[in-house]
Amino acid sequence: MSLRTLSILLIAVALSGCASLMPRDPLRIDLVGLEPLPAQGMEMRFAVVLRVQNPNDNPIDYDGLSVELDVNGQPLASGVSDQSGQVPRYGEALLRVPLSVSALSVMRQAWAAAGYQNGRGLPYELNGKLGGGLFGTARFSDAGTLNWPQQPLTQ
Repeated sequence: MSLRTLSILLIAVALSGCASLMPRDPLRIDLVGLEPLPAQGMEMRFAVVLRVQNPNDNPIDYDGLSVELDVNGQPLASGVSDQSGQVPRYGEALLRVPLSVSALSVMRQAWAAAGYQNGRGLPYELNGKLGGGLFGTARFSDAGTLNWPQQPLTQ
């Protein structure tokens, strides 16, 4: 291989590497649902459903997801998922992440939410990250009001 060919190849690789570092618009991630899951021991479990929208002209590959949920200004639940996939360019995806709520968090929330009726209209903040490698990790947050799901009936 000639020195000229090697130089052209190195320049092409460097330019393609720089292109991947171009800024992209942030992902839009919204909490769209809570689904009760069977409890385990003294903790509650539920799945949070997130709508991930990609306003960019390149698809976003992800590998792993981490979520923390604060309700009424207090930490409530956290969860992780090893799911992987892709959010298409100018597209969206729904992701479900199982969250765990400890008995202590439930008691703290019950005390703080005494003024709310049946878990309706509680302020929440959701923070997390969508794993995507060294430069592809996308951090996100969402806030709003939450209507707590009813527990499934046990038989």
